[in-house]
Amino acid sequence: MSTTQALPTLDQVHAALATVNDPEIKRPITDLGMVDTVAIEDDGVVKVRVLLTVAGCPLKDTINRDVTAAVSGLAGVSRVDLDLGVMTSEQRGSLHEQLRGGQAQREIPFAQAGSLTKVYAIASGKGGVGKSSVTVNLALALAKAGRRVGIVDADIYGHSVPAMLGVADSRPTQVDDLIMPVPTASGVSVISIGMMKPRRDQVVAWRGPMLDRALVQMLSDVYWGDLDVLLLDLPPGTGDIAISLGQHLPGAEVVVVTTPQDAATEVAERAGTMASMMHQRVVGVIENMSYLPCPHCTPEGKEHRLDVFGTGGGDRVAATLSQRFGYDVPVLGRIPLDIALREGGDDGKPVIEADPTSLSAAVLTEIAERLDGRGRGLAGMQLGLTPSNKF
Repeated sequence: MSTTQALPTLDQVHAALATVNDPEIKRPITDLGMVDTVAIEDDGVVKVRVLLTVAGCPLKDTINRDVTAAVSGLAGVSRVDLDLGVMTSEQRGSLHEQLRGGQAQREIPFAQAGSLTKVYAIASGKGGVGKSSVTVNLALALAKAGRRVGIVDADIYGHSVPAMLGVADSRPTQVDDLIMPVPTASGVSVISIGMMKPRRDQVVAWRGPMLDRALVQMLSDVYWGDLDVLLLDLPPGTGDIAISLGQHLPGAEVVVVTTPQDAATEVAERAGTMASMMHQRVVGVIENMSYLPCPHCTPEGKEHRLDVFGTGGGDRVAATLSQRFGYDVPVLGRIPLDIALREGGDDGKPVIEADPTSLSAAVLTEIAERLDGRGRGLAGMQLGLTPSNKF
């Protein structure tokens, strides 16, 4: 006597589809209106039509795989036939309005009073101190801790974050005038001017107003969703982007990256002072390339360090900024010179993931934990109060 397994119900199929997130928007495809039709045949074949936001969606293979896996897991399903269509302009408009929360006016969500996203701007006085490497690895360390993290590569001229994350050749998807950040395997989302250029080798030659517009676009025209942490990789120095950031995101907190030598610390102090002038709080200093663990020492000699770039630079910057601002600016960590850290940046596999047991990865994880555990303080921040002559 044979028994026939019961077919799944439409409710069960829709419940399975509700577990599939759009890989860019990071919300269930059922909530986004992407599921067009579902049909269940007598032989257990489930036919699903899913509408992509745009033709040529770069992550359609991911959607295909995830939908097939979710529906195939239901009892009674013999096969999944998935048909991928494309939203009409009206459907995209409805999605756009849904993602914007019904607000037609573009605004920077992280600048709103109710925003719960911690925004950290990673700054330096000069180039070549490893600021982008620090940004990328802090983002991955925070993501590993379960945080939803985004990166804005605000270094317009020297954008290197996409390559460090292994997505240099990726392009963001655009739904009407709304841009989706590029997802990475680590779960971190990223946007960069480098992703919007027609060619990777094309030079960006913009001046003040264009730089400001680029920063605003990456903050307001990109659908970031609900982030726990947003990291901005700033260009070195105290130029247009640093000023624009202070104007558009006065609540952002600043982390200053320096190396130990005097040539780096003096300009790092200027970067921190610029942040304070824009009414932003400097939450700490990171000393990168702090020392080189001696490669010739035995395991018992692990404490033998070679001070390639001198010593004490991070402490000097922290002490100077603390004195100037009137509140404590701590040294968040000292990252050693590490071949694995450099190789990870070159290969698009950051050391936090590629070699999590390395010394540099351990220090970066500790710094991320310190930033993640911080509360919100008001010291050094502009409160937006207007004095009155009435008493």
